[in-house]
Amino acid sequence: MGVEVVTFGCRLNIVESETMQRHAEEAGLGDVVIVNTCAVTAEATRQARQSIRRIARDKPGARIVVTGCAAQVEPETFAAMPEVAKVLGNDDKMKAQTWGSLRDFGIGVSEKILVNDIMAVKETAQHLIDGLRGHTRAFVQVQNGCDHRCTFCIIPYGRGNSRSVPMGAVVDQVRTLVEHGSREVVLTGVDITSYGKDLPGEPKLGALVKGILRHVPELERLRISSIDSVEADDDLLDSIAGEHRLMPHLHLSLQAGDDMILKRMKRRHLRDDAIRFCEEVRRLRPDMVFGADIIAGFPTETEEMFSRSLDIVEECGLTHLHVFPFSPRPGTPAARMPQVSRDVVKDRARRLREKGEAALVKHLDAEVGARRNVLIELNQIGRTEAFTPVRFTSPVKRGDLRPVTIAGHNGRELLAA
Repeated sequence: MGVEVVTFGCRLNIVESETMQRHAEEAGLGDVVIVNTCAVTAEATRQARQSIRRIARDKPGARIVVTGCAAQVEPETFAAMPEVAKVLGNDDKMKAQTWGSLRDFGIGVSEKILVNDIMAVKETAQHLIDGLRGHTRAFVQVQNGCDHRCTFCIIPYGRGNSRSVPMGAVVDQVRTLVEHGSREVVLTGVDITSYGKDLPGEPKLGALVKGILRHVPELERLRISSIDSVEADDDLLDSIAGEHRLMPHLHLSLQAGDDMILKRMKRRHLRDDAIRFCEEVRRLRPDMVFGADIIAGFPTETEEMFSRSLDIVEECGLTHLHVFPFSPRPGTPAARMPQVSRDVVKDRARRLREKGEAALVKHLDAEVGARRNVLIELNQIGRTEAFTPVRFTSPVKRGDLRPVTIAGHNGRELLAA
């Protein structure tokens, strides 16, 4: 066995996992399984521990290296597991020299841990933009960390403060990816609408988007990952309105539809802000499709408050819903607030998911008969401009970008004619 990676969580982890695997292989490591964890919920951390035990059972003799956000915020928890050989923090995991030094694995709990103070990390390392070369749709990490302190979120303590990759370096990376066959590039980060605040001149995300599209004319499709709508700048809106290569799909970090809950979350927008943003963007780009993160059962949430989160699905015209049952994270202010019972949390998450499923079906119904440009990925699946999956019944070639008439859908995916 060589080097294997098990990845949990966000797109950022997907990008970083490939970089770590390459570093470990170049260091000559073997019989190693890297578990790249997520800390966004307690359930994500539980799943990581469960996976570690399963790997140890299924791959006897493998050395398990645990890293990622959960490892950063709870290193002792993972180091105490007898199955774990090493725990790496989010800063050290991306350094080639770290993997080169892992010739010997310590046996004591303290010797297992290599985790520094992530809040002390200030520099913008080149590895942050190490995209997935050779992939039809490639990810480019343009930003890491977060300066905001939402009351439910542990991620800043796993990722550190916000830091951005200079525009020129991002453009160079996108150009390289296109030269290696990528037809679509996704800009990703922890809080990408905070992009540029730490750079000279404080360029915003919209300037980065315009710079990429201007300097890499060969790039066919540019996509943006999750954004905080309150920080969307004029250049970004201008690009949405006028640049066809910027795909008409935005995933919004909404989190709730009730103003009191948003304030208790320490979010920077209110309900009407989100609705106005969606209306304005749809006016600029009528084919825009929205996804969103929404938390069900946040502390102190009443049924009336929750109903406003249900209602905002229609009021914002959301299509792709990512529902999180609230999970208290030790060390966050929300964990100390009056909690909603777990049964109620689970029921509200179920109702939100049902609302999201109905919204998706409505979107799929509206797509039937439409002509869409679909980028073919794996397993007979492609994506429309609006990121809606399309299933093909006849053989298709990965990497092709082809016009397709939508014949129907199966409730989850569109079906190509």
